[in-house]
Amino acid sequence: MKRNTIILTAAGVLLLFAGMIMSVHIGAKNIPVSEIYRAFFHYDDSLNAKLVREVRLPRMLLAVLVGGMLSLAGTMMQGIMRNPIAEPSVMGVTQGATLAVSIAAVSSFAGGIYGNFFMGLLGAAGSGILILVFTMGKASNQSISRILLAGTALSTFFLSLASVVALLGNRSQELAFWVAGGLRQAGWVQVAVVAAAGGFFSILAFSYAGKINIISLGDDAAAGLGISPERIKLLIILYLVPICGVCVAAAGNIGYLGLFVPHIIRKLIGNDYRRLMPLSFLYGSTILVLADIAARTISAPYELPVGLFTACMGVPVFLMLVRKEKR
Repeated sequence: MKRNTIILTAAGVLLLFAGMIMSVHIGAKNIPVSEIYRAFFHYDDSLNAKLVREVRLPRMLLAVLVGGMLSLAGTMMQGIMRNPIAEPSVMGVTQGATLAVSIAAVSSFAGGIYGNFFMGLLGAAGSGILILVFTMGKASNQSISRILLAGTALSTFFLSLASVVALLGNRSQELAFWVAGGLRQAGWVQVAVVAAAGGFFSILAFSYAGKINIISLGDDAAAGLGISPERIKLLIILYLVPICGVCVAAAGNIGYLGLFVPHIIRKLIGNDYRRLMPLSFLYGSTILVLADIAARTISAPYELPVGLFTACMGVPVFLMLVRKEKR
């Protein structure tokens, strides 16, 4: 397993680095690598230099942060719920944040990236509390069918309310962006907010990897080892709320990334969350960077939703896991 971890880490770092270079290089207008280098180290006022520094670089960094954090959030949720299909978009966390952001878009008291940030936190917190109701009850209430049904109901309910809000406020086009997910609005402010708030809580989450290992064994086993399952679950959900909130506020509702990335990594290295969490972050970042490149280039100069590509990868894995669980 250690050998697999080293190989996966090395391959992931190389893929991520290549993807980051490609993200800045490729687009509606390809920028030569020499000009990218000059934009970084020899400041000039050319169009390509501005395009690199003000558009493509923040977009690439936001893809790295959002992809890694959503994958990390899915990994943690699967660990504390002991459920392979648990993921922020499946359980309604990102949809709750999407509803709150849609309310911010039509209201006069909140707006802009900061308004979206705080409203995203509020929506993610509300859906996170509802998840706690299902995860901290009796073991009989934690079956995969109950949790899946609850998550699906929450997701549908939140998106339906968001659609009503957008129609009443004449903001349907903006809602389409949040539901499909994308990085068109990426800027340095978004990067700073996601890096500061999401990064802080991601670091806290990494420190709980060992305890998530224990929780994943079962509540009785955790209690026997002196760990309070309820307290750990509550703390992890509290960490998930700001992570999901800032990701949705900056990039919309990008689904399934936190479902299939941890599942694939788990198959390769096992269930040790001390290795699973950082590798999920690494490969989540890599996949979202590559998905964003595809979204910008397949129909250039038009742009496809990034969530379309993550859904195409995640839905087959989701269906496979549900089918496997029913056997």
